Amino acid sequence: MTAVDIGAADEELAPSARIDPITLEILWSRLIAIADEAATTLKRTAFSPIVTESNDFACVVFDARGNAIAENTIGIPSFNMTMGVTLAEMLAWRPADQWRPGDVACTNNPWITSGHLPDVTVVAPVFREGRLLGWTGSIAHMADISGALWSADTRSVYEEGMFIPPMLLIEQGELNETLLRILRANLRMPVEVVGDLMAQVTAGRTAAQRLVEFADETGVESLDEISGEICRLSEQSMRRAVAAIPDGTYRAAHDLDGTMDGEAVHLEVAVTVRGDAMTVDYTGTSPEVTRALNVVKPYTDAYTCYPLKCVLDPNTPRAEGSYRCITVSAPEGSILNPRYPAPVNARQLVGHCLAITLYKALAPVIPDRVIAESGSAPSLRAVISGPRDESGRQFTAIPFINGGMGARPVADGLSTTCFPSNIEAGSMEALEATAPLRIRRKELLPDSGGAGKYRGGLGQNVEIELLAPGECTLSLFVEHVRNRPEGILGGHPGGASRVTVNGRGDGFPLKGRSRIRPGDRINIDYPGGGGYGDPAERDRDSVRADVHAGLVSESAAREVYGL
Repeated sequence: MTAVDIGAADEELAPSARIDPITLEILWSRLIAIADEAATTLKRTAFSPIVTESNDFACVVFDARGNAIAENTIGIPSFNMTMGVTLAEMLAWRPADQWRPGDVACTNNPWITSGHLPDVTVVAPVFREGRLLGWTGSIAHMADISGALWSADTRSVYEEGMFIPPMLLIEQGELNETLLRILRANLRMPVEVVGDLMAQVTAGRTAAQRLVEFADETGVESLDEISGEICRLSEQSMRRAVAAIPDGTYRAAHDLDGTMDGEAVHLEVAVTVRGDAMTVDYTGTSPEVTRALNVVKPYTDAYTCYPLKCVLDPNTPRAEGSYRCITVSAPEGSILNPRYPAPVNARQLVGHCLAITLYKALAPVIPDRVIAESGSAPSLRAVISGPRDESGRQFTAIPFINGGMGARPVADGLSTTCFPSNIEAGSMEALEATAPLRIRRKELLPDSGGAGKYRGGLGQNVEIELLAPGECTLSLFVEHVRNRPEGILGGHPGGASRVTVNGRGDGFPLKGRSRIRPGDRINIDYPGGGGYGDPAERDRDSVRADVHAGLVSESAAREVYGL
């Protein structure tokens, strides 16, 4: 297949047109603040704890040509990086000259958005004095999208929910009531979903208002000059980082637990560096599978480029130019580039694992940059859905609870911290207030962090009791049962995942749906991160401190660290 570049370079600005660095820093910081204010608006006006508590959303500001120039500071990486693809597809569907003030469009087409139907993208133009100034965009994970519950066992995208092609949600200020009626008629939780969708609209309006104020106060007629300079400088910074790596091709492979039917999931990568450009090729990776672990190409691109940005150029804000020197290719029909209508509901179970595959490949040449595999890569999820009360009102609860982060070259991994996603756990009290669940236990898991010169972050043990009046559906997304989170450069693996229901570890699929009854207790061990470096090199006082804090058992301190 033909490799696809991430973004297309703009023409370089003439030296005389370039903005001085201090002014640019001020302008760029203000644009990021606009994206952050949009994010705050979305978080405060949304209905679902998925958004209000767990941060499963992102907001981006674009110039008039569709180049991303500012992202909210703590947005989901895959959302931030796929939104530009979505906007480009929106403009192919409806060219820029056909948009009017008050228009807002939406879609959840996985192949042009963030990879599965629960994520809805909303974009809108920003006009100033009748001229197109830029675009706003946001993505939020919905509590429900009809069809099958969010799950890993579907066999085609047709099962996975309502497929919304690019269409106008609002046309010149008028709501598309037909679309909303169809949504409400098909959703288990219409109030929450429509509420979150309208919160995205509100976030876009906040960003649009601030962009117009920005232009009024600075006298900027167009964002193109600022955008061009931001993209130029971010591209230069990333190219310098890539050029510091010796030329060559670096390879790695990574195996996952596979599908519930026993289909293997094998990842292979070849990272080629030539000067200041990098090519990432996933040839040799497993073909697409019959269950919902397939990863659409934009999501593959996002979780390739973002982990590379983290280790190569972490201090420069992300912009369109950050990824122009990276080319990503994955064979069509592979698990990293599936053909429509492949099932994609659980794409994170594979997509999150690209980071460690890349880091293993690059560890020989940049050992001081890479980290070990994280227990939250992929994120373990238990989705519970059913009747909330005797009236039959429905609920869907997604406890966004995390495993441990992989150990770093100079420090232990962070416990119960998500990477490469940055989803937040949120308040367990808020979860209990909005769903018939009781969190009976939530505590760190001793010895779950992989041993090493630097220890992996700890996972945690959580017990959830079902309080619903009737049977509910439990949908599990569980990885790292057979293949524990790997250590790196001599580090040991982190602790494994484990799930039991009423003390039993069998009778239900770990990547699929099962039925649970009132009073049932779900006990989950979230895995810890892998260790970095030889455990024999770990500071003895650090081992003693871990034992004293209850993070490492005395037996593990003796057997693994020789204390």
